[in-house]
Amino acid sequence: MFDFLQYNFIQNALAAAVLASIACGIIGVYVVVKKIVFISGGIAHASFGGVGLGYYLGINPMFGVLPFSLLSALVMGTVSKKSKIPEDSAIGILWSLGMALGIIFVYLTPGYAPDLMTYLFGNILTVPRFDLYFMLALDIVIVGAVYLLYKEFLALCFDEEFTTVQGFPTEKLYLFMLCIIALTIVVLIKVVGIILVIALLTIPASLSRKFTHNLKHMMLISIAFGTVISVTGIGLSYALDVPSGATIILVLSLVYGLTAFGMGMLENRRSSGV
Repeated sequence: MFDFLQYNFIQNALAAAVLASIACGIIGVYVVVKKIVFISGGIAHASFGGVGLGYYLGINPMFGVLPFSLLSALVMGTVSKKSKIPEDSAIGILWSLGMALGIIFVYLTPGYAPDLMTYLFGNILTVPRFDLYFMLALDIVIVGAVYLLYKEFLALCFDEEFTTVQGFPTEKLYLFMLCIIALTIVVLIKVVGIILVIALLTIPASLSRKFTHNLKHMMLISIAFGTVISVTGIGLSYALDVPSGATIILVLSLVYGLTAFGMGMLENRRSSGV
């Protein structure tokens, strides 16, 4: 039954699932609690410009995505806070600009762009060993940043005005949080792709929020949900020979729907005294 575990690409996929779940489990909680899903989606889609840049320069696209994602986070965060343009409009413009730049760079690249669809829709079954080390390094940075700034991020998420009154550099903290979200998106791209990354970033965190409102507990539960469901999705995609990223998101959505329905039924029974 578990003979497929002997294959190196399956082992790499499982390792990638764990690393991605750690990143999205921690940072996804901030995204959900702070209600910055849209700006996170904007950063994810704008990062396609980095994919195109990587192909154009002839380097690993992940090395193009990393600085492009960080730059997108800083620009979107600054524009959303200081520009007179409505936040959703500004994010939509920058989102489209990043995608357009990526398309232009890919078009200008001589020859065929290999694995381009992997960056758009993900394929965790093709994650190489080098990318695992890259993801691990980013995970260490993400965990370290959250550990050092946990109290500041907590205050920023729940009461931004209080954070400012307490003397914290609120704007800088917000921009740094967006940069950490950008790093998380880089970790997730090879798993589910740019198009689906926002689902993996938000669904496990939204699930964990149904069980607790303690931020640390939410992170742990979110990591657990992400790991179990990602591994389940990998197994199903291998058995059914269907795209792995889409399968993981489908399983996540199904679990979220069943959980929400079950908890809703339970609350109705309690309220009716059954």
